[in-house]
Amino acid sequence: MEVSKSDWKLFRASIAEWQENYMERLVKEYIDLLKGEGNASDKFWNLEKRIKRDRKNPGVLIELRKSNVIYDIVSLINQGVISKDDLEGFSDDLKEKVNFIISKMR
Repeated sequence: MEVSKSDWKLFRASIAEWQENYMERLVKEYIDLLKGEGNASDKFWNLEKRIKRDRKNPGVLIELRKSNVIYDIVSLINQGVISKDDLEGFSDDLKEKVNFIISKMR
């Protein structure tokens, strides 16, 4: 799906902040995991497993392609990285396409 130049520009400007905010949440969760009860070795291996899983999330790593913007936004919303409120400033066309895809997934 094609997106406008202004949506593409806004996406590129927003993604770094979205990812930074998401990774900040992850770090806090990791700290809670490490502060929890249990053996140090269990905490270590649970953290390692968690980081390995989280690295695959688009909130951590994403390949920026204009042709994937709408699907990337849907993925970011579905993974809890952003909410629909974060799409303020994007075109109505982009928001409609995102909402359409999300509605078809449910």
